[in-house]
Amino acid sequence: MGEYDGELATALELADWAKTRITGARPTAVTTKANAADLVTETDREIERHVRAVLAERFPKHAVVGEEYGGAPAVDGGPTWYLDPVDGTTNYASGLPWCSFSLALCDADGPALGVVADPFRGEVFSAVRGGPALCNGVPIRCRESVDTLTGEIVVTEWAAYRPWPGMTTMLERLSERFCTARIMGSSALSLVSVAAGRAAGGVIGTFNAIDVLAAVFIADRAGADVLGEDGTPTLFPSQGGILVAAPGVSQEMWRIWTTPAEDT
Repeated sequence: MGEYDGELATALELADWAKTRITGARPTAVTTKANAADLVTETDREIERHVRAVLAERFPKHAVVGEEYGGAPAVDGGPTWYLDPVDGTTNYASGLPWCSFSLALCDADGPALGVVADPFRGEVFSAVRGGPALCNGVPIRCRESVDTLTGEIVVTEWAAYRPWPGMTTMLERLSERFCTARIMGSSALSLVSVAAGRAAGGVIGTFNAIDVLAAVFIADRAGADVLGEDGTPTLFPSQGGILVAAPGVSQEMWRIWTTPAEDT
């Protein structure tokens, strides 16, 4: 038995429940938070409340940090869950079938497990410390044979509703290499696409554990390189963005991402 078998079983159970809830009726109550582009639905809040209730009942000593109701990490590296009930709320509220449920557990040694559910494709990506990355229970790997970005796909996401600093430059550099960029609307789902070998790499301009920790961990277990903005391997950067890429193109991607525009 593994250290977090019970937690993983619970996370998978919650992911299946969230899939059903998200693929039900389209939300009728859509409101805003920080600005007119920052949407929230009753589904976001309902899923987060349910997940928090289940985690509190089964793991009362664990902390929870969620997209809708906040929270703080446990002190002294105690177990902490990071939850985004609907990553890609704008897509979901608009009827675009590209959003996800994301749940990760972190302890003093770093990420311990991650689950990302794609409700509209019926896929659940998962990984636990020491184990493989899985999609619906079947092992997945990143694109280990790719050695150039030419002809490949790289995923990224807006900073909410606008480009993050350096994003436009990165997109231009990718196009010069005949590499196609995709901006789909769910950071977690985009990064697990790298884990599944469906894209060569991905860059998120600002790391937010709620949004991407589960996907980053799954990609790492799938053999991808995971780098912070300074080029250091990390699954939980203290600042800046994060890069996930097939090992053969990770350094090329990092240079494209971080080299100042005046140096090209």
